[in-house]
Amino acid sequence: MTHKLALTLSFLVTATTVLAGEPTASPAKPTSAEILAASAASDWRDLPLDSTLVMTLPSGPVIIELSTQFAPKHADSIRRLTRAGYFDGLAIIRVHDNYVTQWGDAEEDETKVKQKPADLPKVPAEFDRTLKGLALTVLPDADSWSPKVGFVEGWPVATDPKAGRAWLTHCYGMVGAGRGNEIDSSDGSSLYAVIGQPARGLDLNITTVGRVVQGIEKLAGLPRGTGPLGFYEKPEQRLPIVRTQMLADIPVAERPRLQMLRTDTATWTKWLDSRRHRSGWFVKDHGHVDLCNVLPPVRTAP
Repeated sequence: MTHKLALTLSFLVTATTVLAGEPTASPAKPTSAEILAASAASDWRDLPLDSTLVMTLPSGPVIIELSTQFAPKHADSIRRLTRAGYFDGLAIIRVHDNYVTQWGDAEEDETKVKQKPADLPKVPAEFDRTLKGLALTVLPDADSWSPKVGFVEGWPVATDPKAGRAWLTHCYGMVGAGRGNEIDSSDGSSLYAVIGQPARGLDLNITTVGRVVQGIEKLAGLPRGTGPLGFYEKPEQRLPIVRTQMLADIPVAERPRLQMLRTDTATWTKWLDSRRHRSGWFVKDHGHVDLCNVLPPVRTAP
């Protein structure tokens, strides 16, 4: 058999195999990292200077964005407390395993508690808000806690379209305002962050005020409290808060320059699809994501 005839037969065999329905290799889909690497500058938004605070612990900064769309009065109260230096010198007072890390004033004796600014107003509960007017990017995947979920400017949101209400969800890293038995007893002076499984049972029961966008490991990696509900029993167990500042009040040269992936772009849709349909190392493609495991990525601005 000549070389030319062998090549011809080889081509015919290959063509016959393809025509017979033998699967051909499909091009590999881009990974989540590759999608982000190819993103445009317009796919990202800067953190708002006057609604982002930096809480400095001995281990470093924890950066929190406040939600002015869902908890505007609490956000304003936290802003006032921060600028008054209220949090400076207070401490992490509770670390409840697989639940929350809480900080604020550990004193229960009213004669010893740190005084809040005299002009700090009483704020109402802000458990939810009207759905009307929100630019919700709907997540089509089913949610067991609410009829419809999605993202509003990167915030994980649950909604009840029939009631016309929307609320922030207690995903990992979300920040809430501690309260007593009265629903309007929170003012942002005691805060907590979710450090375990999504605490969705807290939704609509407490005001969710923001999200830790960087430094959650500094809260999640602390020793667990040994008292009831994870509270620290001894003063020496508490981790002091060195300082809190609004991003706007930090000198430009010293500001953390963080950006969050916008959730109203084609890049977001591609990234979400890459998380919904895992490939490569993954054997099973579940074709599903949960609201709390697709929180928008955060990066340092290039």
